[in-house]
Amino acid sequence: MTLSVAIRHLQGDFRIEAQFAGSGRLTALFGPSGSGKSSLINLIAGLIRPDEGRIEVDGKVLVDTKARIFVPRHKRRIGMVFQDARLFPHMSVRSNLLYGRWFTPAAERYLEMGAIVDLLGIGALLERKPATLSGGEKQRVAIGRALLSSPRLLLMDEPLASLDEARKAEILPYIERLRDQMKIPIVYVSHSVAEVARLASDVVVLAQGKVTASGPVADILQRLDLLPAGERGEGGALVETVVARHDDAFSMSVLHSAAGEIRVPRIGIPVGQPVRLRIRARDVMIATERPTGLSALNILPGKVAAIAHGTGAESEVRIDCNGVPIVSRITEQSRQALDLKPGLPVFAVVKTVTFDEANTGAGIQEADM
Repeated sequence: MTLSVAIRHLQGDFRIEAQFAGSGRLTALFGPSGSGKSSLINLIAGLIRPDEGRIEVDGKVLVDTKARIFVPRHKRRIGMVFQDARLFPHMSVRSNLLYGRWFTPAAERYLEMGAIVDLLGIGALLERKPATLSGGEKQRVAIGRALLSSPRLLLMDEPLASLDEARKAEILPYIERLRDQMKIPIVYVSHSVAEVARLASDVVVLAQGKVTASGPVADILQRLDLLPAGERGEGGALVETVVARHDDAFSMSVLHSAAGEIRVPRIGIPVGQPVRLRIRARDVMIATERPTGLSALNILPGKVAAIAHGTGAESEVRIDCNGVPIVSRITEQSRQALDLKPGLPVFAVVKTVTFDEANTGAGIQEADM
């Protein structure tokens, strides 16, 4: 499934000029508030008619201003999930879910209610009313309603923005499951590096209505300069790993990666399953000799690949750990003291406790539905 967007639009005094294409499982539209993320998703959904351009989903043209094509919203087969669940308060969960099917002809329905209920873990909620649900439960029902319309594309406009941290942690595994088990491309709007790092396969970075960068999530999040100032501390490397074993004596899990073994606090993912780790640049120390007598358990050998001067007293050092790029943000004073330069053998050192829930998620798996 592919998505191709090339549009220009003036909305009031705000101009949107966006061009990107993606075939990844989940494409994140990322940027600060006011960057144009929600406007762009509304253009894709058909809520706004662009002044100029073309939008295509899986070979079907939804908009082509030159050819005077504009498919109305109700004929686009696009599911939408908003910040607030927007469930019908007088209906049960079951009725809310079934409402999503009414807009799709029976011959075009490819998802069954039972499969969606199981996928989202909402079987026990079916006879309840929305007022009795938690925020996370409401969002799972809203996702289910969107899926039961058998969409060609699923748009999620900051679906976790209104939830507290506990509810976010509750719903993230379900979005991972949706990403991995369904064959529906997802466009996911967020201004959170943690969400994007955990969920996305591809990222489109927006600033002031324009695309400043796009590409695989691992490539984009290494570019700290692309991140909003308030989020740069959350940027760094994404490392794909596999659970090698669990160390119950110390309540840890040991993950295998091309960079070496990495120990993290115990995770509930079975041995042999993929895990995606975000290693924030601010959490990586650099040593020119293998450290001893150190509490940090993760010591990854590598070589300095590149050095870039950041803002103020900071420098960004990219380390190649057996083909896995790790980014470290250190002071320029430390860089000079260690005499770091490209090609120098070093060790990237990361404390186990930095891998909290926000930095550890299920790796992308092949779809099996």
